[in-house]
Amino acid sequence: MAPTCPSDNTIAVDQSCFWSSGNLNWDQHRIGWAIAGGCAVLTVLISTISVMRHCRNYTKPKEQRQILRILYMPPVHAVISFFSYRYFRSYTYYALIAAAYEAVTLSSFLLLLIEFVAGTASGRDATQAITRKDKRPLPIPLCCWRYRPTKTYFMYTLKWSVLQYVIIRPAVSIAGIVCQVYNVLCQSGPYSMYFANVYLQAVDFASTNVALYALLLFYGLTKEELTGRRPLAKFLSIKLVMMFTFYQSFVFSTLKGRVIKATEYWTAANIADGLNALAICIEMVFFSVLMMWAYTVNEYKVAGNKTNVWRPLWDSINYWDFVTEIGGSFKFFFNYARGASSAHSSKKSDFAQAFGVGVGHGQMANKSLTEGSIRLAPYPYSDPHNADSASPVSS
Repeated sequence: MAPTCPSDNTIAVDQSCFWSSGNLNWDQHRIGWAIAGGCAVLTVLISTISVMRHCRNYTKPKEQRQILRILYMPPVHAVISFFSYRYFRSYTYYALIAAAYEAVTLSSFLLLLIEFVAGTASGRDATQAITRKDKRPLPIPLCCWRYRPTKTYFMYTLKWSVLQYVIIRPAVSIAGIVCQVYNVLCQSGPYSMYFANVYLQAVDFASTNVALYALLLFYGLTKEELTGRRPLAKFLSIKLVMMFTFYQSFVFSTLKGRVIKATEYWTAANIADGLNALAICIEMVFFSVLMMWAYTVNEYKVAGNKTNVWRPLWDSINYWDFVTEIGGSFKFFFNYARGASSAHSSKKSDFAQAFGVGVGHGQMANKSLTEGSIRLAPYPYSDPHNADSASPVSS
């Protein structure tokens, strides 16, 4: 007999509303609904303040476009969690969509660190940030192996280890949505080889850990250059969001059928998912405040220079830089596999070429970093108020 997945929802549907017979119908579910909605609105307000402050002081576009994407993380989680609580019968779809944005956040964080490192070298000659690095062991648990940072394939592999997540995580979410439509996902049931959830979770777990390991490796390699930029605070503000959402979901899932019992209109899975969504809405208020502090706008303020908010917002939702970075990595690995001399050069590699950041004056790599290639909004270079924020390559 073919295994069956327990239903996520009850057959009976609660037909009551907030107002019933002229009286306020204020039960536990609706109290939670109000709390989740209030916290989601508060998170959006706090994050909007953070985003607008960066938009009005958009003096380093290549750094701040990544910061804006990271600042979107709490409101994205809060709003989606509120809707998943409100429309709990479709919780799985909302959860899969929210998880996909984590990939964007992690990839943006790597690109932000790369810009930080490039900015420490004189004239933004990023080669200086990597050529002085010696051979060293990998972090735990791969500390038995050593790597040489100056090898071209190492730098491309490190970048790809993070950027792969921006492909795999959304793909897992899309696959999960399709499986849920055909009732073969079984996210609320026990892990089973007969359903897709166990396989999708395994792929997501592997992809997430590879991305996080690569970020830690890059931080260990460049922590001297990142001094004063609060890299750990920035990373923890992202990682804690991921940890809280993952582990509390696991805790609530283990309580199903033991502590959490089904009711007339809610299955145990509904209640566990609802508690998780409510907790996320509350937590995002605090994480939005933490990110406002970690990604402070103070270092980008220039007296008398206020930028237009629409161009930064467009930059932050224009993901062509991701496409460029991923395409460049694919091209390198293709050339490496076919033995192209450019990919197997014994020379110390160019950090700027591998990571796609600015280089010093007079170098040809400047040509690849035009406004069009990284798809920054077209700032008027003649405008004295936007001149510093316009050029995608610092002089």
